[in-house]
Amino acid sequence: MVEFDEQLRNLVSQVCGHPPGSPQRQKLLTQIIRLSSKKLWRENTPYYQDALQQTWLYFCRNICEGLTGQKYDPTYGSVVTWLNAYLKRRLQDFYINQNKEQATTVPLRVRQSKSGEIGDVIDPVENLAATPEPPPILDELETWIKTDPTGELRSTYIKGRPDVNCQILILKRLPPEVSWKELSEEFGLAIPTLSSFYQRQCLPRLRKFAESEGLI
Repeated sequence: MVEFDEQLRNLVSQVCGHPPGSPQRQKLLTQIIRLSSKKLWRENTPYYQDALQQTWLYFCRNICEGLTGQKYDPTYGSVVTWLNAYLKRRLQDFYINQNKEQATTVPLRVRQSKSGEIGDVIDPVENLAATPEPPPILDELETWIKTDPTGELRSTYIKGRPDVNCQILILKRLPPEVSWKELSEEFGLAIPTLSSFYQRQCLPRLRKFAESEGLI
């Protein structure tokens, strides 16, 4: 493990020696991602891939320059430790959001005063911890989605619903993401239908673009 961590540290040093966007940096970033992905925390949760996607975007923007967060500092731990800490925070955010969604379905509880009179109405959601703001998305990623140069994102949609396509869903799932519950209500489709389509059709296209740009 020590040799593995040292190998990653050496690669990071090489990455930061090349300018952003250069072929050399992109190649080294891909190499680091392939190596470190084997050691990342894994969970069997429906939102794991979304959290992982955010983690790789954060990694590419902050490994050298610290564009959307604190720059990686090797004195505080290995690359894998840094990535796992961020990934677990994103998973926690998804978990908190899920709990908030569930809490909204719970009837509001009414507080009674000592005299028996009805007091304040308590919203269960207010008792949940606040969700930290996720990091900004990559500018080039958002531009690619909105322009959709090949038209592939707009033309890939749920059967019979061209309005529910990959372009729309990816944009809505970028930080700060719209919840699956809200999307279900907006489009009148079941959460499993939307989530399954996103995992099978949208994420692979997003990943393909990120790989072509050297982001992962």
